[in-house]
Amino acid sequence: MDLATLLGVLGAFGIIIGAIVIGPNAMIFLNMPGLLIVIGGTLFASLIKFPLGEMLTSFKVAVHAFFDRTEQPHELIEEGIELAQIARKEGLLGLEGRDTNNEFLKKGIQLAVDGHQPDLVNKMLSKDINLTIGRHDQGQAIFKAIGDVAPAMGMIGTLVGLVQMLSNMDDPKKIGPAMAVALLTTLYGAIIANAFALPVADKLKRRSRDERINKSLVLEAINAIQEGMNPRVMEELLKTYLPGSKRGASEKEAA
Repeated sequence: MDLATLLGVLGAFGIIIGAIVIGPNAMIFLNMPGLLIVIGGTLFASLIKFPLGEMLTSFKVAVHAFFDRTEQPHELIEEGIELAQIARKEGLLGLEGRDTNNEFLKKGIQLAVDGHQPDLVNKMLSKDINLTIGRHDQGQAIFKAIGDVAPAMGMIGTLVGLVQMLSNMDDPKKIGPAMAVALLTTLYGAIIANAFALPVADKLKRRSRDERINKSLVLEAINAIQEGMNPRVMEELLKTYLPGSKRGASEKEAA
C-alpha cells in the first residue's frame, strides 16, 4: 500500500465531505440530475475517445499503481549484486531456482539460465519494458481525458440548470431546484477532475517513470551477469541509477 496515496485520497474527499456535513443541510449537495449529467456524461464521452476494453484495463492499471509497492532501486541493486556473485562462483546454472519477489528479474534470470544469447534476452526484456510503459501511458491518457471531460460536463449541467431556471421564472418553486442543478454540476465536475482523475493520471505518470527506471536497472544487471562482469564493477554501474545523494547511503548500507 502506498501511504501517500491513501492519505491523499482520504484527505481530499474527507475534507470535502466534512465541510459539507458540518453545514446546515448536507442533503442539498445531493442532486441526482446533476450526478447523472456529470458522472454518466463523463463516462460515455470518454468512451467515444477510447475503446471499452482500454477503459476497463485503465482502472485495473490504476489500482496496481496505487496499491502495489514499488521496489526501491537500491534493493534491486543489492539483489542483482548477490546474483552476480553466485553466477561468478557457480555459473549461470547456479541461479536456477533462486527466489526473488521481482517478476521481471525472475524472468530475466530464467532466460539467462535457459542459455539464451544476451542479444535475445536484451530484446525480449526491452520489449517487455516498452509494453508495460505503454499500458501505463494508456491509463494515464484515459484519466487525463476524464479530468478534461468532467468539468465540461459540469458546465453543461450548469447551462441545463440555468435554462430550466430561466424558463420557469414565473414559478418561484421551480427556481431553487433548477439553480441547484446549475451550481452542483459544476461542483461535481471539479471534484471528479481535481480530487480523482487528474491525481490518478499524475500518479500513473510517476509510477511509469519509476517502473521504467527499475526495469532498466534490472535489464542492466541481467546483461552484466551474462557478460560475467565483476560484481564490484557491476555495482558501480548500477549505482548510476541512484540519485547522487543516495549513492553514498547505498554504500554504507552495503557495508
